[in-house]
Amino acid sequence: MRWQRLTSATFTLWGRVSRQFVSVSPTGRFAVPSPKYAVALLSLFLAGCINQPAQELLTSAVVAAPVTQIAGAHAIFITTTRGAAEDQKQVFAGDRSATLNYAMANVTVPLVHKSGQIEQRGRRDSADQAKFFTATNVTAYDTQPKFMQAINADIAARGERVMVFVHGYNTGFDSAVYRVTQVVHDSGYTGTPVLFSWASGGTTSGYVYDRESASVARDQLEVTLRMLAQSGARRIDIIAHSMGTWVTMETLRQLAITGDRDLGGKLGDVVLASPDIDVDVFKSQMRRYGKPTKPFVLLLSADDRALKLSGLLAGAGPRLGGYRDAADLARYGVQVIDLSTETGSDPFNHNKFADNPALIRLLGQRLREDDGFATDRDITDRIKLLQ
Repeated sequence: MRWQRLTSATFTLWGRVSRQFVSVSPTGRFAVPSPKYAVALLSLFLAGCINQPAQELLTSAVVAAPVTQIAGAHAIFITTTRGAAEDQKQVFAGDRSATLNYAMANVTVPLVHKSGQIEQRGRRDSADQAKFFTATNVTAYDTQPKFMQAINADIAARGERVMVFVHGYNTGFDSAVYRVTQVVHDSGYTGTPVLFSWASGGTTSGYVYDRESASVARDQLEVTLRMLAQSGARRIDIIAHSMGTWVTMETLRQLAITGDRDLGGKLGDVVLASPDIDVDVFKSQMRRYGKPTKPFVLLLSADDRALKLSGLLAGAGPRLGGYRDAADLARYGVQVIDLSTETGSDPFNHNKFADNPALIRLLGQRLREDDGFATDRDITDRIKLLQ
């Protein structure tokens, strides 16, 4: 999810209003005194979140940088339910496609990059590889077999591991590509990254549209996971963020119904970061899925302001990303990592999994190993040591 930086005055006012009108219990349940105050809070929030529309991913004028000014270059494989953009430089838009589309983007990371950040150019900036994340080219595959041929070669060269990243709400295609690149780069992930990009409209006011787009994408994420299970990969990890966790859980539920919930034994870690899912819905999904052999990992934070807003939009129900009853979730085969005491760089504390440098390093370490995650106390202690 991309949020524009708020002015200090707006952010301060948001904090005052949210503390006055929204209270959160230890289980993550919201108490909103009246709809009148809820509407006032939402109006304030949306006024502060001036949306920045999706930008061009490609440009005809890349300012090339010498190798000494490039921190890394990454090939990001893509399956998407987005339709092609009218502006070919945007590649894919927020419109929904009836079919699954395939692509691969080559992205460079500048040497000036700071872990946890995405140095993304503004609309008037040149695509300077020395300063910004830069997509140098995008290869489109018009058939699944052509895509499979390309990704199988990469999988064979990278240790036969795949990481599928599913982004969240209010995410343009360019932001999705750069976010997964940042996660791969900062975590030190050495396998094959696959971005599953569903048709988010990329606007703060498009929550309902995005929710419906997420529903549309479930079957195609299932197609993607089954396709990868038939590739040369021996392990498939999933990292899903925000509303992307709902797409992921619905897809895993569908796999369980068909009797192939672990992709033929290839499913590795399932990491749900700041999940924007109703708690009761999640429990229903897990009951259908069954207790996983390897616990799903839930990264939550009680100070996630974006999920507080989501809870209001959903009718003041608790969102999974703010639900701190670890013992309750453990019964479903879920390990809770509570990041409430950790800091993030976005004002809404919704992207801690990616923008906390120490945490993203630990996540990468976890994906390189085969044992389980440590406890949340161990995680927070290790974060402090790495900071």
